[in-house]
Amino acid sequence: MSPVKAVLFDRDGTLVEDVPYNGDPHRVRPVQGAREALALLRARGVRTGVVTNQSGVARGLITEADVHRVHHRLDELLGPFDVFAVCPHGPGDGCRCRKPEPGMVLWAAGRLCTDPGDLVVIGDIGADVEAARRAGAHGILVPTAVTRGEEVAAADHVAPDLLTAVRAVLDGVPRGRVLADERPIRDAFTGGPP
Repeated sequence: MSPVKAVLFDRDGTLVEDVPYNGDPHRVRPVQGAREALALLRARGVRTGVVTNQSGVARGLITEADVHRVHHRLDELLGPFDVFAVCPHGPGDGCRCRKPEPGMVLWAAGRLCTDPGDLVVIGDIGADVEAARRAGAHGILVPTAVTRGEEVAAADHVAPDLLTAVRAVLDGVPRGRVLADERPIRDAFTGGPP
């Protein structure tokens, strides 16, 4: 069993392809390596959850029911997840749950009966890893096309992809700033065995 008790994932851009303000379950597409990463965690007894800002609700672009339908589809494709934490507020609403605030991470940790220090948050932008830091958890940034250079520079831990990030936590909290893919070099470039 891993010393890390739970891994919380950002949703859009981290677990699934980023579709802005997505309220359509049919548009949910897992990112490469998501199924394998989650299978590795579950095989080790590590609980999994999703922490996601959904300002489209506050903006009137999607409903909370839309978010639930998308999460139901996410559970069908990649689940079961132990917890979903959603912030439906907009950036200017002043809530304590919207990342980079720690509210969702702390709430999810409580639902999982896990100390924040025993969990890792994996996301694709600085707000994800900052929410982890503020909650007392560990954060790993997996950069995408939307990740800004200053977010990468500020992150304590950076992984080139989701599978590498998950492999890095299987034996404990992340070590080192840039996490390396542990597969043989040939397999890392050909997409060979994990």
